[in-house]
Amino acid sequence: MSAGRKQWIGLAVLVLPVLLISVDLHVLSYALPFISADLAPSGSQLLWIIDIYPFMLAGLLLPMGALGDRVGRRRLLMAGAAAFGAASAVAAFSPSADLLIATRALLGVGGATLMPSTLSLIRNMFHDDGRRRIAISIWTGAFAGGAMLGPLMGGALLEHFWWGSVFLANLPVMALLLVLAPLLLPESRDPRPGRFDLFGVALSLGAILPTIYGIQHIAQDGLSGPPVLAIVAGLVSGAAFVRRQRATADPMLDVRLFGSRAFTAAVTANTLGVFAMVGSSLFTTQYLQMVMGARPLIAGLYALPSAGTAMLAAGLAPILVRRIRPGLVVCAGLLIGASGFALLSQLEVTGRSGLLIAGIMLMAGGVTLVLTVSADLIIATAPPERAGSVAGLSQVATEFGGALGISLLGSIGTAVYREHLSDAGAPAAARDTLGGALETARQLTEPDATALAAAAREAFTQGQHYAMIAAAAVLCLMALLAPVLLRSVRRASRPQPEPDQSGRHAMR
Repeated sequence: MSAGRKQWIGLAVLVLPVLLISVDLHVLSYALPFISADLAPSGSQLLWIIDIYPFMLAGLLLPMGALGDRVGRRRLLMAGAAAFGAASAVAAFSPSADLLIATRALLGVGGATLMPSTLSLIRNMFHDDGRRRIAISIWTGAFAGGAMLGPLMGGALLEHFWWGSVFLANLPVMALLLVLAPLLLPESRDPRPGRFDLFGVALSLGAILPTIYGIQHIAQDGLSGPPVLAIVAGLVSGAAFVRRQRATADPMLDVRLFGSRAFTAAVTANTLGVFAMVGSSLFTTQYLQMVMGARPLIAGLYALPSAGTAMLAAGLAPILVRRIRPGLVVCAGLLIGASGFALLSQLEVTGRSGLLIAGIMLMAGGVTLVLTVSADLIIATAPPERAGSVAGLSQVATEFGGALGISLLGSIGTAVYREHLSDAGAPAAARDTLGGALETARQLTEPDATALAAAAREAFTQGQHYAMIAAAAVLCLMALLAPVLLRSVRRASRPQPEPDQSGRHAMR
């Protein structure tokens, strides 16, 4: 079997955890009404059920990437697969909101070992720039496709099983990965890894988690002492982390990379693209089920066109950057995504399925184009021995963007929702979430029940309107900056042919 063929088969194995982690970021969306009815979480608990998984991913991806450089990326991948499967089994049978939050946190720890391992293995398996770019486009397509297909899988499961089934679906994929990884993936590590910085790990967690917690609670509950102190503590920890990385002989992250405008622009575009995409899914999934009244499976089917668009955009990205400067490709992707959010901001309580599908398709296609190009720009900076830490940074940008999107866009929607229901004189139990309001309405008699449900759906739609406008504005601003910040990045070269066994060159 030729080396090229082994690389592509290995890539197919690496796509499995990427697809699963992306699905797991979104599969819970359609289960939220069922979780609300079964576990009765508060508004804050409901946000943490969603948030804690990407928060833990964001906090641990960088140290896990550095750990993979030291202990071996394949070994870390397999350890993460085992941990992810075990946490999934526990999460499926959680009897309380607090335990579900805890198990989602453990899933985040397991997921943090998987993502940088896959991307750093790609960096070490594909040394030719053109072939690496194609491999990353497939990797990104799997991640984006999982984001769109997660709701479909969740909807299909929820048609026939309880909400915990969305976690049990992880088990066969993790089992398959544990069987195939030692057979098909090469082991790689830094030959001179240096000392692992445990204090740096603590500082990175101390920077990310308190900052997002504070932002979420200020947007949700208003300006108060504890959230402000949390943000200050996070910023202080972040500054200490950067200072330590500059001073230590064996840094988890080479902060000198941020001296490159192109590298910084790629990380920022990656973060903002995921910020918008993940934050929007919090609204569109609830809109489909609780405003339009679609059953979980039908709601999941709405994601199919956007999944196709996302995978098409990922496939087009390596072709476009050979003909157009990457800065312009990123700009175009951001503007396409922004146009999708502009359409989503026009949704009404009466439901407009065509507008919804068109908006999600544009959003998914544009953002996936940005993610594919930016992921390659980030990982291309990594020497093979440091691929894990740079891959971890790439995924920190992705997961931090997703967590921030849920926190900020979700909090904008929640603030508008609460204001509208307060003005309508709705009971306090209905002001946390739309699911809570509809459950409260079921306990009332007519005409109060109908009036509360209608007011809650209208308030949610208004909150969605403002959140989508905010997402579109963020993408438009970055679209203006991308061509300037990435102007030094030239068009990509074509993939180089690999020599066949007779010494001639052949494209595979």
